[in-house]
Amino acid sequence: MRQDTSHRRIEIVLWTLQILLGALFLFAGTMKLSAPADALAAQSPLPVAFLRFIGACETLGALGLVLPGVFRIRRELTRLAAIGLGIIMVGATTVSIKLGFVAAAIPFLVGVACAFIAYRRSPTRLQRAALAR
Repeated sequence: MRQDTSHRRIEIVLWTLQILLGALFLFAGTMKLSAPADALAAQSPLPVAFLRFIGACETLGALGLVLPGVFRIRRELTRLAAIGLGIIMVGATTVSIKLGFVAAAIPFLVGVACAFIAYRRSPTRLQRAALAR
């Protein structure tokens, strides 16, 4: 009984994180895709084409965090989306270090949340949870 309660709490935490991060990355990705090129160039030293690529990756990653679990199809894609978004956050943290510790802390913490999701949504954990039911 105690293990069921613990598992349920972790599931609630994971789904909450996945939804929040999905909304964050969907917003950030669509902004990078829809913003005018001169506005993107003014915000970052990175090339506009690269920022558009990152925007597409963030948008697809946001969908990958939530949709496989909602539709219960190919749930292992959630882990891959979290890994990919975590890699993007490593780059964002690296670029943000020039702006200061506080600016770098936000993408770092988002990356840690992505790593937590990737770890908890590993295929072996999913298989064990399915067998326990």
